[in-house]
Amino acid sequence: MRIPAFFAALALSALAPAALSAHVALTASTPATGSEAKAPKAVTLTFSQPVDPATAAVSIVMTAMPGMADHGEMVIRNFTASWSDDGKTLTLALRKPLPKGTYEVRWQAAAGDGHAMSGMVGFEVI
Repeated sequence: MRIPAFFAALALSALAPAALSAHVALTASTPATGSEAKAPKAVTLTFSQPVDPATAAVSIVMTAMPGMADHGEMVIRNFTASWSDDGKTLTLALRKPLPKGTYEVRWQAAAGDGHAMSGMVGFEVI
């Protein structure tokens, strides 16, 4: 018995949202994208679903510093990373507050489906 193409397409379209929802996405951050902060002592990233820590990578990059026209990118390494109990929030606790400048927090993570997603949060420390 052949299944009409219409019904096969309908069945596949019903499955597609479940497959797409398996991809992890960033839902919030502190500092928030495009915001200004005063000497933050922590950066948090909150994801749409639990992340497998083995697949996660994050970096804080200073992209500009006041008074330095030719400031190149500088990776900030003075933080300790920890995950919330539910696996959705990553906290980067800084040993020293971030100095004035512009920053990008670049991330990569995967959820249960193993599909790596990535993104960036940009903010300014004033």
